[in-house]
Amino acid sequence: MERAKLEYNSEENRGKSLKQDLGLIINNPRYSDIKIICNDKKEIYSSRAILAARSEVFDGLLYNGMKESYENQIYLPTVNSTTMKIISEYIYTGSIKEPLTKDNIVEIFNAADYFQLLPLVDFIIETVKDELKVNYRNNYSPELLSKAVDTMILSEDNILLNMLIKAVSTTPLNTIEFGRLSIKALQYLLSCTHKKQKPFATPEYEVFRYSALLVSKEISNNTYKTLMELLPILKELEKSIKVNNKWITNRQKVAKELAALVKFIDFRRIKEQIITDIIEPLEITPTVSIYRSYNSYCNNDTRGIPQLYNFKKYSYEIRSWSACIFVNASSESSDQ
Repeated sequence: MERAKLEYNSEENRGKSLKQDLGLIINNPRYSDIKIICNDKKEIYSSRAILAARSEVFDGLLYNGMKESYENQIYLPTVNSTTMKIISEYIYTGSIKEPLTKDNIVEIFNAADYFQLLPLVDFIIETVKDELKVNYRNNYSPELLSKAVDTMILSEDNILLNMLIKAVSTTPLNTIEFGRLSIKALQYLLSCTHKKQKPFATPEYEVFRYSALLVSKEISNNTYKTLMELLPILKELEKSIKVNNKWITNRQKVAKELAALVKFIDFRRIKEQIITDIIEPLEITPTVSIYRSYNSYCNNDTRGIPQLYNFKKYSYEIRSWSACIFVNASSESSDQ
C-alpha cells in the first residue's frame, strides 16, 4: 500500500493548532493501528489510544483483555460509515463540520449516545431545541420521529425522543402529509399522550380519521380513497354533512392494522352521533357498545392540554409551543 501523506505538513503550519493537526490524521491508515468495520462493511481507520482516551465505551472495548484488545479491527453493527466518520471527527477534534440535517441527526445522536460522548449529545439537543423555537415552517419532526422509533430504544428518559414527541403532538395531524409519519411512529405518539396531561393539537375524531387513512394508504389507494369519502374532516361533520355508506375494500385488513392504534384513541372525546353515524358503519373498529363502555362523553374533544395553531395555510391559532424541526443547523461544538 502506498504511504498516505498529510496534506498539511509544512514546518510553518504544523503545531500551531492541535485541532487542525489531529484533524489531518482522521481515517488515515498511516497513523492508525485499528480498523473500524461499520454495518455497511466500509472501514474507518483510527487510533486505539485516541478512541480510548475520548470514550469510556471504546476504552472498555479496546482494553478489556479480550480478543478486541489484540486484534487490529473491531466491528460496529449499529453504526454506518458516514456516521462513524462524523463521530471520528468529533473524537479527534472536539467538533464536527457536517451540517446536522433530517437525514443524519438521529444516527449521529444514537452513535454519540452509545459512545457516551456527552458534550456532542448535549450539542445536538441544544441545536434541536433552538431550531424548534425559531423555525416553525420547515417541519421535519414527523420524519425524525419515524426514524427515531425504528432506531432508538423507546425510553421515557430519551431527551431527543421526548422533544420529537412534543413537536409532533403539538402539530395538527391533518397538516402532516401521509408518508411523513410512519404507523409505528404514530402508535408511539398516541401511546405517549394517551390519557396524559401533555400538549396536543388534534381533536380525537381527527386522530381516528388520520389513523384510519394512514393505515389504508399503506394497504391500497382504492381503500384510501373510499375512506377519504367516508371520513370527512371535523368541520364538515359540524355542518351536518350526510355521509353515504360505501363498501370498503380490504376492510378486514384495515381493521387488523388499525387495532394497534385504536387502543390509544379515547373515544369518549368523540361525540356519540359521530361514532354511531360515521365510525361504526365502517366496521373497522370495535362496536359502539365498547365505545360506550368508556363511561360518558368527555366535554373536551382533544386529549391532554389542547393546543391551537396559527399557520396561515391551516387557520389555527397559536397558544403555546411551536412545533418544528430543521433542515440544516450549525454543527460545530466545542469540546468540554
